[in-house]
Amino acid sequence: MATYGAALERLARVYEADPEARRDLLQEIHIALWRSLKSFDNRCSLRTWVYRVAHNTAASHVNRQLRTTQRQFVGIEELANLADHTAGEDAASQRDAISKLHEMIQQLNTLDRQVMLAYLEGMDAASTSEITGLSARNVATKIHRIKQVLKCRFQEGGRDER
Repeated sequence: MATYGAALERLARVYEADPEARRDLLQEIHIALWRSLKSFDNRCSLRTWVYRVAHNTAASHVNRQLRTTQRQFVGIEELANLADHTAGEDAASQRDAISKLHEMIQQLNTLDRQVMLAYLEGMDAASTSEITGLSARNVATKIHRIKQVLKCRFQEGGRDER
């Protein structure tokens, strides 16, 4: 946890906006990692395995949330047309920009969110492919498309221009 703790906290933040639920998710991730540690067989790097377990746990968490609430997630195509839920002025500081990015990523569907978070954590397409089950080429394409949508949203100040 000393090595991956900060990355796991960032992952939990992207998957869960509510701070209380985020702590629960982070605890679920830690438990899942502990339980599955004996099944780690070195077929991939430890980092890739940790992310795979964490993403799968977070995806299950989101699916459970969807069953109990009516949260709506969207694909990258629809993200550009959504109204921004960020209160206040445009992001002036780096912390505000990161918070805004997290909000936009939280609006993505689970698979797009996994791909983008892995990219932001510096993982290459092959490692992300192992985590998501997509081909490395598909991962690279998704990253490019998501980055373009997020870039446009940031340039627009996150507002829906319709």
